[in-house]
Amino acid sequence: MSTQTVSVSQVATNGHPKESITPKPAGENRLFAKEGVTYGDWRDDLVRDGVAVVKGAIPRDRADKYAEDIFTFLETFKGGLGFKRDDPSTIKEDNLPIINEKGMCLGYGVAHETFAWDVRQEPGVIGAFEKVYDTEDLIVSFDGVNISFPNRADLPDNKPWPHQDQDPQRPGFRCLQGLVNLLPNGPNDGGLIVCKGAYRLSEEFHEEFKDEPDKIWAWTKEWYGFTERGMKWLENKGCKWEKLNAEPGDLLVWDSRCPHYNLSPTGDAPRFCIYTCYMPATDASEEELERKKSAFYETKSTTHWPNALNVGGVPIKRGGKNCPYNDWKPRKPVELSERGFKLTGIPYIKAVSA
Repeated sequence: MSTQTVSVSQVATNGHPKESITPKPAGENRLFAKEGVTYGDWRDDLVRDGVAVVKGAIPRDRADKYAEDIFTFLETFKGGLGFKRDDPSTIKEDNLPIINEKGMCLGYGVAHETFAWDVRQEPGVIGAFEKVYDTEDLIVSFDGVNISFPNRADLPDNKPWPHQDQDPQRPGFRCLQGLVNLLPNGPNDGGLIVCKGAYRLSEEFHEEFKDEPDKIWAWTKEWYGFTERGMKWLENKGCKWEKLNAEPGDLLVWDSRCPHYNLSPTGDAPRFCIYTCYMPATDASEEELERKKSAFYETKSTTHWPNALNVGGVPIKRGGKNCPYNDWKPRKPVELSERGFKLTGIPYIKAVSA
């Protein structure tokens, strides 16, 4: 189902749905709703550590295809700028879309590329979040992708940036973040590093550090950076950092209170992953759903928050100037399944009056 077909058949001329769906909220089996529950699957890891690996959320052959799609995206970018997957000398800014030292590719409408939406619509990925929230009525973030190549001399070093993606003044379980890994990701291939179990100390930590003098600046309240003193506090509490390894098709999920950051590849292989975050549609206000709808039709990105707390991204600079290749549009309009369209949040917007 294409976005054009959806806009004609299901959306009125004023942009509101002709018919809307009443979403079911998170159910009684929502994660953390009950104490002492044993699930017998990866959710037990999530409760214990604040992070889990969902093995084989996407079948290997489809994960390989999505990785191939990203390679093709890079090789054909704006008609082809010279990148070739088998030639390491072409891994440089002149031949690629702008990708920062942390591997984030955020411009060019990449959040709405077909490969990004295909991953978001994968049943095994959606199903994992359905288990966490105990509802099928979910919305998804329009987040970016990570494309990290090893040993890039044209980028600054990817220095550790330990952080949590949640406002310290709004405690409790609010968001489950995720990424789908698309290439073999071993010890030397970069990836997600997490402070296991530290999410359970979040309220205690922020009470002690609420007046810290060397607080790291953040552009949003929904981000907190850990200082050296904060890292020492976690260490003294017995918290240890661990880099997660994964296979193509594995889904990595973590509580947004969990301290984390990413590492760059140091071996010979790149790292490809797509960020995927879902939450119940009932967790979004009508205003947020409207903002999310605009982001979808204007092919804008969001952060990991599916309720579109932030829309748009940082300026994409090439040589100190706005990148001339960045029109914020994907290569072609995405085609969505019926379930995929629900994930945009548009069908949950209140219907227009007859």
